[in-house]
Amino acid sequence: MSNRATRVAVTGTPGTGKSSATELLADEHGYDVIHLNDHIKEDDDLWTERDEDRDTLEVDLDAVAEHLGDWSGILDSHLAHHFDADRVVVLRCAPAELEHRLSERGESAAKAEENAESEALDVILSEAVSTHGMESVYEIDTTDRDPEAVADEIRAVVEGEREPSAGTVDFTGYL
Repeated sequence: MSNRATRVAVTGTPGTGKSSATELLADEHGYDVIHLNDHIKEDDDLWTERDEDRDTLEVDLDAVAEHLGDWSGILDSHLAHHFDADRVVVLRCAPAELEHRLSERGESAAKAEENAESEALDVILSEAVSTHGMESVYEIDTTDRDPEAVADEIRAVVEGEREPSAGTVDFTGYL
């Protein structure tokens, strides 16, 4: 199995390490990376309203798909699994650690807790599998791993050196 994917979505609950790992892939390995959340924040046409209570934007997925067009490379966002991709990498993190990471970067306690619960419930993994199928989804547990190790695992997915692995991480004990 050594077939390089043209489009790889790297997704996961906020705080799992998507941007850290994909920045390394771009800077050190020359991969083309689209940091989708930056595009959304910069283009008012890609979102419909701001949720002040949750400090989030309501994203127009159809407008984003049109904006992306026939993209290639690595798509980095907690929304990346909503778009056409050859392979989908779902970064996972133990909910307690995720809550700590989000608090450290200044997120509210309520938002950190909401994201930790979402992670324990496999929300993004379930959406990715539902959209792309088990055969296209790869889970990577980032809990005790540095960004370099995570980037290397993503690189292995892109290069076709790793088998799909949806359903291998379980954080339901957090609940």
